[in-house]
Amino acid sequence: MEARGPNPMNTTHVRATDVEERWFLYDASQHTLGRMAARIATQLMGKDRPTYTPTETGATHIVVINGASPKLTGTKSKTKTYQHYTGYPDGRRVVALEKVAEKRAQDIVTLAVRRMLPKGPLGYRMLKNLKVYGGTDHPHGAQQPTPVENL
Repeated sequence: MEARGPNPMNTTHVRATDVEERWFLYDASQHTLGRMAARIATQLMGKDRPTYTPTETGATHIVVINGASPKLTGTKSKTKTYQHYTGYPDGRRVVALEKVAEKRAQDIVTLAVRRMLPKGPLGYRMLKNLKVYGGTDHPHGAQQPTPVENL
């Protein structure tokens, strides 16, 4: 059998240091929470780039402003709950969205994105590139994040 040139089935692995960093700015009050979280998770993983490598982070940083008041549809502001397990028998804890908004308002966006990322050390590293702020001010002006208008 003759060799006909380079194998088209080769996989290229791009290191995170070789990828140019990107910064995006989302306004949570302008975007629906679930759609915004899905787009942010895709960008943090790097799946929106042609050089996507599953074992590397996407070298993307996301800044979310107005994270304390994300846009919700329907009756989610009254009926949505978050649950976790303490590890003890009868350790299921259910917390309403209203309670989370009172104590840790920025966690609404963070939890939505975190649950869409891969689990394990790589997902934890990706989540560190997400910065959520309750108001309109953020300390990342020097990086000149690109505002995301429509999804």
